[in-house]
Amino acid sequence: MVQSQVKLALEEDLGSGDRTAALIPAEARSRVRVICRESAVICGVAWFEEVFRQLDSSVVIDWHCRDGESIGADSLVCELSGNTRALLSGERTALNYLQTLSGTATLARQYADAVSGTGVRILDTRKTVPGLRLQQKYAVTCGGCHNHRIGLFDAVLIKENHIEAAGSVTAALQAAQALAADVEIEVEVESLDELDEALAAGAQRILLDNFSLERLRQAVARVGGQARLEASGGVTLETIRGIAETGVDDISVGALTKDVRAIDLSMRFFDE
Repeated sequence: MVQSQVKLALEEDLGSGDRTAALIPAEARSRVRVICRESAVICGVAWFEEVFRQLDSSVVIDWHCRDGESIGADSLVCELSGNTRALLSGERTALNYLQTLSGTATLARQYADAVSGTGVRILDTRKTVPGLRLQQKYAVTCGGCHNHRIGLFDAVLIKENHIEAAGSVTAALQAAQALAADVEIEVEVESLDELDEALAAGAQRILLDNFSLERLRQAVARVGGQARLEASGGVTLETIRGIAETGVDDISVGALTKDVRAIDLSMRFFDE
């Protein structure tokens, strides 16, 4: 999987060849360092390595940290030695992976820390960068959060439009139970009345969409452990602790993979 993902990324960047790297003698060799300019949780080692493996398998990478590790500003991430053209051609693609996935992992760690001690799981969503679904889902786990469904194929999540099309919460749930009994089924509700209907229809996992803190507490009391409850909608680092303390089991956060800011990394050549 990593191999095919990197192959596409390199094809996108290199096209018919790196015209600028061709200015360097083919036999030239160099050493470079990757420095992280800010505090971060590192993620993306496998993709970074694969970039240079595909360009020149003789490139040697010496890592000073690994996926999931927290590092401080101005930390040395890794050192590379090998063919200069390969190092130059792979620089941007390799850093794109490392800084984007580290950005996802770093944000995930902030959210995980925000609910520490509550027992609540923080879940990602399908709001990922196109083409980076599996990579970002992995980065979320490196940051200490958890994956929701990977895509539309591995679980059923009945949302507002599905309910509208099916006719009711009960009708949608009954259809899901008949057609997809072998996968997890979750239903989204927007009111306490819909919550009651979902419980009566046998829902085992319920998403509470944009509930206030008071309504979340009421929902937790009504369910009484009969189903797993997930809070969602407008969650931020400032509000997530209060949501967790209402007693819900899970909180899904689209921002984990949607509002990602790449970590500031730089690759610099140095002399022996």
